[in-house]
Amino acid sequence: MSRVVAIIDGEHYPPVVRDALAALSAQHEVVAAVFAGGTEKVAADANMAAYGVPVLCGASPEAALAAAIDRHAPDEVVDLSDEPVLSSADRFRLASVALGRGVLYRGADFRLSPADTSAATRTPTLAIAGTGKRVGKTAVSAHAARTFTAAGHDVVVLAMGRGGPEQPDIIRGDLVAPTTADLLALARAGVHAASDNYEEAVMARVTTVGCRRCGGGLAGAVFFSNVVEGAALADGLGRDLLILEGSGSAIPPVHADATVLVVGAAQGPGYVTDYLGPLRIRSADLVVVSGAEAPVASPERVAETLAAVRDLAPGVPIIPVVFRPRPLEPVDGRRVFFATTAPPVLLPALIAHLEAEHGCEVVAASSHLSDRLRLSADLAEAAGTFDMLLTELKAAAIDVVAEVGDAAGVPTVLCDNTPLSEDATDLEEALRGVAALALVRGRERFRDATR
Repeated sequence: MSRVVAIIDGEHYPPVVRDALAALSAQHEVVAAVFAGGTEKVAADANMAAYGVPVLCGASPEAALAAAIDRHAPDEVVDLSDEPVLSSADRFRLASVALGRGVLYRGADFRLSPADTSAATRTPTLAIAGTGKRVGKTAVSAHAARTFTAAGHDVVVLAMGRGGPEQPDIIRGDLVAPTTADLLALARAGVHAASDNYEEAVMARVTTVGCRRCGGGLAGAVFFSNVVEGAALADGLGRDLLILEGSGSAIPPVHADATVLVVGAAQGPGYVTDYLGPLRIRSADLVVVSGAEAPVASPERVAETLAAVRDLAPGVPIIPVVFRPRPLEPVDGRRVFFATTAPPVLLPALIAHLEAEHGCEVVAASSHLSDRLRLSADLAEAAGTFDMLLTELKAAAIDVVAEVGDAAGVPTVLCDNTPLSEDATDLEEALRGVAALALVRGRERFRDATR
């Protein structure tokens, strides 16, 4: 029989709750209950022994549930409460507590399961996850890989994406980085040549393993993927550290020894505090708040997001960052068409950076890299004005931008997005710290598994 902790409240008459617990006990071992509040039918000083199971109360329902799970090690939490004691928002906060401890959370008509990360590698792992698409996970991951390599670590990156390969694919970016021509040939062969594994190999010059996934759950699980097979392939390479890069808000179904979470400042504090945001925040060892600049996000919104993270995860390092383009080849003196996935409001700042720091003239730009029709229209409108194309390696970078360049006899240069700290925090030092944590935890985990 599975072990259950029930959530109960004082809006239900105690005999009704006892009957519900008895019915639950017919199929499960009810090891404890958490009293979530409510005094309509129960006095504030009620004798909790009347419920027939150990009842835990706490400063908040979340604190009581955390204590109950830690003390009784249930297989699942069954919510027997209701409005008005627990709102839908309250239940998501309780679910974050349960799922964060690997425990299923269910009620009358819902069931929330923790993401399955039981697959484990011998290689220590560092996950780089996000709260959604286009928050800069791959840019942070590539920057982390470069930082770790510079510190003397031998790194492999496992990237999963919506357009990843049918079979996990190794790219030796540490030996030979794919060129634009190489990527164009792959795209013409039907490969998504702007997938994250190619971007990592090109931008970080490390070995990557590309995987695919489809479907993402509320807690970060994937419906389908070949990531477990990809992790086994990466594990067999004998590297020091395996970086597990998420996709959108989905996380790789592999055990992570430490986690970097990337939160988009433009998403606002709701992505931190609402639904299963607390689950993601509390799982992180380092939080990067990306796009932390106006007009993408107002100073007030950035401050609110940072405060929400600090409230949920006190003591966890938090770094606000912005991204700036870094061409991989010289572009000085060239008339450039720049393609990006950045929001239109950020284009002036990116253009100014390119012209001031890299010496080119940006004659046209498009923020429609992820919209093939509008990107094609932007390129057509600017035809004849540029002698170089500059693009991030994302979305339609190869099968649209590079194809246009090839047809026009114009070179296409790929562009990295470099994260820059917006406060006094040293991003590289923080990344080295979380890598050290992953290495220690991973080695301890492997020693424990082989005893």
